Amino acid sequence: MSEAASNSDDLKYHHGFGNHFESEAHPGTLPQGRNNPRIVPHGLYTEQLSGTAFTAPRSENRRSWLYRVQPSVSGTSNSFHPCGSAASTATVPAAESLPETFGRSDWSNDMELDPNPMRWGATPLAAAPSSPDPDNNDINFLQGIHTLLGSGDPTCKSGIGIYVYACNSNMSSSGDDNDVSTTTDMHMYNSDGDFLIVPQQMNLFIQTEMGRVTVMPGEICVIPRGIVFTVNLMDNDKKEEKFARGYILEIFRGHFQLPELGPIGSNGLANARDFLHPSAWYESDKSIANKTCTIVNKFGQQLFARRSPHSPYNVVAWHGNYLPFKYDLRKFCAINSVTYDHPDPSIYTVLTAKGGDEDGTALADFVIFPPRIMATDENTFRPPWFHRNIMTEFMGLIYGEYDAKKKKSGAAGGFVPGGASLHSIMTPHGPDSENYFANVKNPCDKPTKFEGGLAFMFESSAMCKVSTYALECEQREKDYASCWDGFRGTFPKLHM
Repeated sequence: MSEAASNSDDLKYHHGFGNHFESEAHPGTLPQGRNNPRIVPHGLYTEQLSGTAFTAPRSENRRSWLYRVQPSVSGTSNSFHPCGSAASTATVPAAESLPETFGRSDWSNDMELDPNPMRWGATPLAAAPSSPDPDNNDINFLQGIHTLLGSGDPTCKSGIGIYVYACNSNMSSSGDDNDVSTTTDMHMYNSDGDFLIVPQQMNLFIQTEMGRVTVMPGEICVIPRGIVFTVNLMDNDKKEEKFARGYILEIFRGHFQLPELGPIGSNGLANARDFLHPSAWYESDKSIANKTCTIVNKFGQQLFARRSPHSPYNVVAWHGNYLPFKYDLRKFCAINSVTYDHPDPSIYTVLTAKGGDEDGTALADFVIFPPRIMATDENTFRPPWFHRNIMTEFMGLIYGEYDAKKKKSGAAGGFVPGGASLHSIMTPHGPDSENYFANVKNPCDKPTKFEGGLAFMFESSAMCKVSTYALECEQREKDYASCWDGFRGTFPKLHM
């Protein structure tokens, strides 16, 4: 398939969801007619990366063939050591700045069940970890991740994790990135599951084994299990934004897919052609390619680190369908009611992951509430209704406001960009009293275009535990549920 430039940057991408692609950064490096020749063109090494079992159904089978300057096994005599251990500190100095567990939460004793509705303000930049210099507040992407909630066990390939990140420093100084500030070169891969990254503030430059992508607020990026990547920050035109912030959904089982369209037909929602995959790129500067770096592995929610004598970004060519990708949420084709009633939010599903305990029930869905026209009749309550759900609902706000939780001008708190809310399984939720009564009075006698914000939801069939950080952090609004205190019974009189 041909390459095309994205509207948002000058990198080259392959278009299409789940397609088989081929890409080479140096002409003539892809073997022809076979995957694993005895003599690989240009002295490269062949490596297969399997994202599913060999025997997975062909429609779901995911794998890619990589042709690299050095195989991934090169340098693994430098063993992985748990971050925080004496061996790790002695052999991998960069690991001293990393927590022992991913997201700074030990799932065995740092998570608890709590059915209460919760809301958090925007995630702040935390203090620099283990820094001898109090003025050094450089925090990279991996250091700046905090666990909010999770379920299951990645060692059993069950459940999900939901995280927030806030960082102001690069993981690596290599590549053609826009340097903000640099740390010791650090690269990671995730043995536990797939990451779905949702930037809320500042653009990200993500280097992966298959190539490079840029991701800005309003776009998402998915990095499948096992693929090595580095996250750096890009130059920022918004000078008031001093650090990057966003959200991460991790699934411990399967991979993200497009939802079935059913009676909608063959078009609509997230169209396959709008998903972008990187083109092959390798570190050609030998002074960087052969520079010692740190490889971090997320393995069973623990972090392990080792030294590598070379850059992991040495894949000169590849072909296959197990790849990272990005998607611009502005291209989502929203479907809505044009007669009456508010449709279920599943109509706004961008990506889904199988794994629920029943047919039609997902392990996780990624849902957005984009700018859209609402053209229901004059007796439809247009914001979302009051609800109790068999699913866990975690919501975030990328920009603007959410139509069921509009913030009162000058008021503190509220559902703000960079913040989040959680309504667990069967926990009642819905519009706050102020917005409810305002919309009851709204005559809804003409179509309305909502373009005041972009909210999203991570929805899961899993019952999630909440981290100590989520429960005790300063940005948690402990009086969140008071937004519903204004409701009073008026039966048999109308609410008007």
